[in-house]
Amino acid sequence: MHETYIRYSAEEKESIILTIKRSELSIVQALKRLGIPRRTFYNWYKKYAIGGLNALRATHCRAPTTWNRIPDNIRQIVVELSLEHPELTPRELSVLLLEESQIFVSESSFYRILHERGLLERMEHDFIFAADEFHHKTKFANEMWQTDFTYFKVKGWGWYYLSTVIDDYSRYIIHWELCSSMTSEDVSRTIDKAVEKAGVTLQNPPCLLSDNGPCYIASSLKEYLGKVYNIKHIHGKPLHPQTQGKIERYHRSMKNVIKLNHYFCPSELENAIDGWVKYYNERRFHETLDNLTPRDVYLGQGEKIKKIREIIKQNSINKRIFDNKTMKFQSK
Repeated sequence: MHETYIRYSAEEKESIILTIKRSELSIVQALKRLGIPRRTFYNWYKKYAIGGLNALRATHCRAPTTWNRIPDNIRQIVVELSLEHPELTPRELSVLLLEESQIFVSESSFYRILHERGLLERMEHDFIFAADEFHHKTKFANEMWQTDFTYFKVKGWGWYYLSTVIDDYSRYIIHWELCSSMTSEDVSRTIDKAVEKAGVTLQNPPCLLSDNGPCYIASSLKEYLGKVYNIKHIHGKPLHPQTQGKIERYHRSMKNVIKLNHYFCPSELENAIDGWVKYYNERRFHETLDNLTPRDVYLGQGEKIKKIREIIKQNSINKRIFDNKTMKFQSK
């Protein structure tokens, strides 16, 4: 199939470079998703690192290709959606527009439009390489769970500890519990509820991955998990945080939101956590899940949703091409 060559402006090249730099994916994965050849990207990046935006400008004159120009009304929708959801990234806004309005605008185009309007600050982040990821890759839901504690202070009440169980494959939060202590009994109770909610059986139980905290290395916990649920409990490598990277990143994202407010009783904190978990599971589009939600992947609906999105994307592009060609013909 013949691939249409798209000529990018210097501003578009810059937005693509910044998009790749802040991506959670490896460089190769992010470039593949955006449809940019690696050699092309590295040529741009070398010039940009040396001379900035001006170094990306073309050295010869040629009329820019406008076959896929985004119409002004769609650009306005992009801006309005961004103002309505200032907490979302261009990637998340792109998926939200596709889901809610059946309109496709790429992540890089979102970034460029918002950057032009002054609605997005320049973002400088380091690349995340594939070698930084944990080597074990799960292949289906409930193959392995991760669990960990994090803590919050409730004014006048003291410290409370959040015990969470996350599905490694889908990143779906299966169960969470706010505890007044951090013991093996608290872990056992959290696992009891997770097993009940997930409906796993003795014949096909998940593995449980945790760190080496005192509550997780207790022999009583290992014996309980093995005898009651036939769950194999494995521990992460010491001083290797990537092992429990998914639940570590989840806790960091969650606390960045939850800790914006003060809580004066445990029930207030529980309500805030409950709202966050529902958003995270059902509304938050994860880049590493092909911009699906954890619930989509956990319930096995991912491939169906991606096919529908691809149809919407192609229809949007085809309409844009037709409209631009029609406008060009009428202007002659």
